[in-house]
Amino acid sequence: MSYRPVQFRTVERADPAIGAEGLEFVTVKSPALQRRADVTLFVPPAARGARDLPIVTLLHGVYGSHWAWALKGRAHLTAARLIAEGKLPPVALLMPSDGLWGDGSGYVAHTGLDAERWILEEVPALARQLIAGCTERSPLLVAGLSMGGFGALRLAGKHPQRFAAAASLSAVTEVAQLKNLIEESMAGWSSLAADRSVLTALIGASAPLPPLRIDCGLDDELLNANRALHVALQRARVSHLYAESPGGHDWPYWTRTLADTLTFFGDVLNGRN
Repeated sequence: MSYRPVQFRTVERADPAIGAEGLEFVTVKSPALQRRADVTLFVPPAARGARDLPIVTLLHGVYGSHWAWALKGRAHLTAARLIAEGKLPPVALLMPSDGLWGDGSGYVAHTGLDAERWILEEVPALARQLIAGCTERSPLLVAGLSMGGFGALRLAGKHPQRFAAAASLSAVTEVAQLKNLIEESMAGWSSLAADRSVLTALIGASAPLPPLRIDCGLDDELLNANRALHVALQRARVSHLYAESPGGHDWPYWTRTLADTLTFFGDVLNGRN
């Protein structure tokens, strides 16, 4: 039997310089996704003995998976540093895959899988099952980059009472922005307006929104879209923090600005926001 050589369209590779100490890798069978799914966990030593331990969920972008935030973005190392500095209380850090549909699920419901329910219900349930201190009373906080920012902000808009805070880094703001990134047809994706637009999800919230933070790099191709979202939210009198700083749509930017996002979460958890 002969085999044809394969040239992969996309490749995501971990940075071998980033240590994996303290990380745990979990695979579960997800009812929402109707398939296996992976989650990377980080629970700092300072969390031992904590009650109602806050759960921070980080959502990756297109082409990525559960390990990207840690092994490309140093998320666990950043969280550990901020905890040591007193800028973030001890938290459980959960970094799930998005459902691994095609190039990216958008974290929305599809025909045959529900990536939103996976993030909203099952990932926190996994934290409660596996991590001592995580309970039904644990505050939930969510952040994401690019496609993950799209997911994080939409979830906050659609389910505002579930989250203590939400944040995005270089967010996709409209589902149409994903069409040039995802090879597969998106015909089976949810057609609900709040699943197509971050702005629609946020201004249509059925309850007061949690604290929100949005940032984007000055060299990012999504900068204008994020600026437009910021202006529209201001006009709609939706309270949020907005920040821009040098950087592009890349891991150097996300690695650096994750510290700002987690500090923002720390301020919320400590009652300073």
